[in-house]
Amino acid sequence: MPRLARLDIAGLLQHVIVRGIERRDIFNDDYDRQQFLDRFTKLLSETGSRCYAWALLSNHFHLLLMPTSTTLSSFMRRLLTGYAVSFNRHNKRSGHLFQNRYKSIVCEEESYLLELVRYIHLNPLRAGLVKSLEELDHYPWSGHAVLLGNRNFGGQETHVVLERFGQKLTSAQRKYRQFVFDGVKEGRRDDLVGGGLKRSQGERQSNEYESFDARILGSGDFVDGLKQEEMLRDKMKSPVTIARLVAAVANTLGLVPDTVRKPSKSRMPALARGIICHLAIFEFGYSGSEVGKYLYLGSSGVSLAAKRGEKFLNADAVIMKQIMDAIEK
Repeated sequence: MPRLARLDIAGLLQHVIVRGIERRDIFNDDYDRQQFLDRFTKLLSETGSRCYAWALLSNHFHLLLMPTSTTLSSFMRRLLTGYAVSFNRHNKRSGHLFQNRYKSIVCEEESYLLELVRYIHLNPLRAGLVKSLEELDHYPWSGHAVLLGNRNFGGQETHVVLERFGQKLTSAQRKYRQFVFDGVKEGRRDDLVGGGLKRSQGERQSNEYESFDARILGSGDFVDGLKQEEMLRDKMKSPVTIARLVAAVANTLGLVPDTVRKPSKSRMPALARGIICHLAIFEFGYSGSEVGKYLYLGSSGVSLAAKRGEKFLNADAVIMKQIMDAIEK
């Protein structure tokens, strides 16, 4: 499926998730993990990048980063390439180690920093790598133990996190741990990860959508602010135009594209418009007003149509695949 360009701008908080190719293990032993951390620490120092949270699992890892003087892509390329060479040499293997594309989500700092720190640091517990929070407190392969002062890791911005819990270190650490403890019962937080989720919407109180972008975890105002920045305009453009999306949906459903743009109560054209509204907003980053202008719909009409399209696509994965294949042609 065509993907949106990364928001690769220094100074943005980024939640990065990297998985092994075919979900294979990328850490076979503590030597591998330490080699990764040594390289990671060195890069943080060399680039001035900030790390607020991290966790190494078996076949993937999470980082919460803010590059300051370099782009995320440059940082990650150096980190992943160097580690892959070290891993292959140590484990006597060859070939790719990571999936071709790591996931990066731009995050609204004040709203999500602490939630993401907690989410990332609880991953080893959720994955069963440790059996209890007490064991996690001393687990050497995440930043949680570092925040508690039980481990050392150069480059982790512990003060930025702890100062949000108080000015006195011991008190702040105690309140931070309680915050993590409170998060254990929350279980999975799908609202914090995953491509295409409605991260920017929250609990909607009306039929109107806030601005949304699958690459961004934040409020509609935060999304709008990023889109309005001159330096991001070219990067924010979707590789798929609305016209191309309309053509793909129409062709898949056996309709003429021009008929899809015209208001109609007939079942298939109405369904097509719903699918277009949903995909344009939640997969390709268009605003509701942009979609409505193209399809001659008001904001409430776009909202209702998008919900209808989402419901249909969730129930028919085959049509979804056919539409995406048509877009790629």
